[in-house]
Amino acid sequence: MERSADPELACPIAPVVDIVFSRWTTPILWTLHQHGRQRFVELERRLTSITPKVLTQRLRQLERDGLVARTYHAEVPPRVEYEITELGGSLGPLFAHLATWADSHLTDVDQARQAYDAAR
Repeated sequence: MERSADPELACPIAPVVDIVFSRWTTPILWTLHQHGRQRFVELERRLTSITPKVLTQRLRQLERDGLVARTYHAEVPPRVEYEITELGGSLGPLFAHLATWADSHLTDVDQARQAYDAAR
């Protein structure tokens, strides 16, 4: 298969990287995968350094992308829950491979960084 000369079109996984590996997407998906359906405040407690505004934005984008489902319960008070979809869950093997790679190679990356910095 011939690849485009345009760098943004040359790599077939670039769109996936844009969707899945933005700053907060992986922690949100990981948390929903590990802990199941959660309310906004539960996600906020587990992802302590994310602001409510950014969490809202990322959840909306993940819902738009089909990776997260939002369920509104018309109760008093209203309740909203988020859960990973089947499509979002299909990223599990990818995350597992990346976790394995991280366990095997992040020490090497750290050593390479230290060697690079020491040479400067």
